[in-house]
Amino acid sequence: MSTVSCSTASSSRGCSTTFPSKTSPLPAFSSPNFIRIGTNSQSDRLGSHCLSLVHENRKGRGTTLLMSIVDERQSTGQNVADPPRILAYDLVQGALVKWRWKEDKSVPDTPTAVLLHGILGSGKNWGTFARRLAHEFPTWQFLLVDLRCHGDSASLKKRGPHSVASTASDVLKLVGQLRLTPRVLVGHSFGGKVVLSMVEQAAKPLPRPVRAWVLDATPGKVRAGGDGDDHPRELISFLRQLPKVVSSKREVYNALIKEGFSNDVAQWVVTNLRPTGASSSSFSWAFDLDGIAELYQSYEDTNLWSFVENLPRGVHVNFLKAERSLHRWALEDLQRIHAAEELASEEGGGVEMHVLEDAGHWVHTDNPDGLFRILSSSFQVLRA
Repeated sequence: MSTVSCSTASSSRGCSTTFPSKTSPLPAFSSPNFIRIGTNSQSDRLGSHCLSLVHENRKGRGTTLLMSIVDERQSTGQNVADPPRILAYDLVQGALVKWRWKEDKSVPDTPTAVLLHGILGSGKNWGTFARRLAHEFPTWQFLLVDLRCHGDSASLKKRGPHSVASTASDVLKLVGQLRLTPRVLVGHSFGGKVVLSMVEQAAKPLPRPVRAWVLDATPGKVRAGGDGDDHPRELISFLRQLPKVVSSKREVYNALIKEGFSNDVAQWVVTNLRPTGASSSSFSWAFDLDGIAELYQSYEDTNLWSFVENLPRGVHVNFLKAERSLHRWALEDLQRIHAAEELASEEGGGVEMHVLEDAGHWVHTDNPDGLFRILSSSFQVLRA
């Protein structure tokens, strides 16, 4: 298994590849395959990289595969243009994945799933879960995206409006640039509406059939918690009032607790603070809070019920409700989804409703085993 990271934070960072250490909870794979990243065509505007495998024999320990990334622009002397920076991402690949050369039509497209985070999150929220999927389904690869205004994508000054639709367009452009054809789309909360918007916007590069998973989000009205719950709008508003540079994470944590936010939310939020220099004497946010405020407003305003109730043939949408969700599901939501289930089956599409027991809104951390069992059906049906 390998993980390809492409950061957009600076022109010098580029893409890198990491592999599980010997202390990883996942078993080591003895024979990982050669993986190709990008293409070798300058017209594609994709920087070409490859992974070289080096065998090292050690007494009593057998053969170990050491892997390093090689930039073909250095090894071949070719002047290959850098790709246009769309979004930052990680690509987690199963052990049996063979990266497809554009010119090689004999190798089928690698089955790919796109995993999208919620508001104030990042693609790394899915890291542990994606590695588990890649271990169980080794012919698949999983694209973990930092959405606009979030994570390493925050350094990209995207044009407005910052909306669900523009965020979906970003992801479609990214998978097009990477020449990927996703078979499964998974989005949590805000990312769930982005997934629906992706399928609504384009028949390409999305193949048919495509399975979309909307985790703890509805197509329409957002009912985010009740009295005493952490409300995303209030959290975003409070964070925007804080200084852009702070002296410590503890300072922000204490301010959040004093304001009445939960311990879990306070601990999670401060993970988005990054050192402003090598000394770690000050920190700044990894996201664009002004842009995120616009995105959250769009999340509340965007209504995709019409699309869900008129799905194109071959599109299968799965809604997952967390049993203890702070994001309230009204009876009307459930009734409309069940009605869409019946209509979609008649029209050749598909809508299903699932409930994840013993989980709050953070489904992939509250009950990862249960979520894994539910999502696995998509990868079993679509095994390569």
